[in-house]
Amino acid sequence: MSTQPLASGPETPGALRPLLDTVLDALQQGGTARGGPLPAGGPEAVARRVRDAVGDVLPRQGSEDALHILVRALAEGAADPADPLCAAHLHCPPLAVAVAADLAASALNPSLDSWDQAPAASELEALVTRTLAHEVYDADGAALVTTGGTESNQLALLLAREAHGGVQLVCGANAHHSLHRAAWLLGLPDPVVVPAPAGTMDPAALDEALTELHGPRGSFVVAATAGTTDAGLIDPLPDIADLCAAHGARLHIDAAYGGGLLFSDRHRARLDGLSRAHTVTLDLHKLGWQPVAAGLLAVRETSDLAVLEHRADYLNADDDTEAGLPDLLGRSLRTSRRPDILKIAVTLKTLGRDGIGALVDQVCARAGELAELIAAHPGFELYDRPVISTVLFRPAGATDDTVAAVRRTLLHEGRAVLGRAAVDDRLWLKATLLNPHTRPGDLSALLKLVEGHTLR
Repeated sequence: MSTQPLASGPETPGALRPLLDTVLDALQQGGTARGGPLPAGGPEAVARRVRDAVGDVLPRQGSEDALHILVRALAEGAADPADPLCAAHLHCPPLAVAVAADLAASALNPSLDSWDQAPAASELEALVTRTLAHEVYDADGAALVTTGGTESNQLALLLAREAHGGVQLVCGANAHHSLHRAAWLLGLPDPVVVPAPAGTMDPAALDEALTELHGPRGSFVVAATAGTTDAGLIDPLPDIADLCAAHGARLHIDAAYGGGLLFSDRHRARLDGLSRAHTVTLDLHKLGWQPVAAGLLAVRETSDLAVLEHRADYLNADDDTEAGLPDLLGRSLRTSRRPDILKIAVTLKTLGRDGIGALVDQVCARAGELAELIAAHPGFELYDRPVISTVLFRPAGATDDTVAAVRRTLLHEGRAVLGRAAVDDRLWLKATLLNPHTRPGDLSALLKLVEGHTLR
């Protein structure tokens, strides 16, 4: 019989406490060994260190120090989103309270495919998703928990297809790649791509495209974006909503990035028009500071969700449902699902609207400060003022090859993590500021690093 303790039940405190100490020590040691936002040496060096640490993946006899060894190796080889110089992607540093809640979810291990596996978690999910849907649609709507924007966008197109008996996607050239992939996966016609010459969808071009398309009302779904991946731009949502209403098109808004502005009194108005969408993608592992995954799809008409209903006798038998046991299968296309809603609920309850809104305001302000530093520096060119918290810039007079080389050199040395964006036929460095602890000195240090490597 195994003597390994379990994570839940009466053994929980005694079993987990020493292991948590081990994990925390390994995280600290690994981070110290890394010494920066990214491990130095590039892919080959990182792979070699991981292989050396792991050794035999499946030895005949186990090792009691495996937890410490592997966590330390992972921490040493991690990209640390909590480092102010790690600013490449929509990859946020998670809040400590959310990570602690995630530990509880893992220990309890409810699975949200039937009520008898997740009695409290299923009710918590219903309460929190209803509240978040109301953030988008006032007192209406519903929301489903997803793994992120890709799943949410796919679900949105699925609901549109089922509601109207087949649809064609119309999206901007700035749309996220997951929308094109979702159309392919669902067997939809090739999307109609509308120009986005200024980085956002052109309403006049959308009007022209919808006028030229032929089909019954509802046979086209327009996907707008609130927070583009490249530059953090927001499409003109009210104008797009007006055009969808005039042409009888369904509207989906991918607000995986920008949806977090809903919590900010200062920036919420940038999402005017969001509530007019039939479906809205949200990601709280971006401007919500949650560990991955924490995605949602908000739906205005709850009747659209009926197509997700599914029967499996061992999970939601008719007589069990009639007897009052909640049916959870219609809340997702997945069967086994972990309670990602717990960390979200704990965060909302701990910080409140004002606390989360303050974090949003802080990262948006830091982005504005970085843009000001760049604009005032003769050695840099600023793409534009940030709309959310993404700043594009490049060394003045540099070629695209130089821009790419500077970024890769910083990555290889482990000094800074910057993204890249091809906009207006030029390559730009991308700083996505999601760390509310970033300070002005960190921004200056980032620019000095880029400048120093450009002049080499």
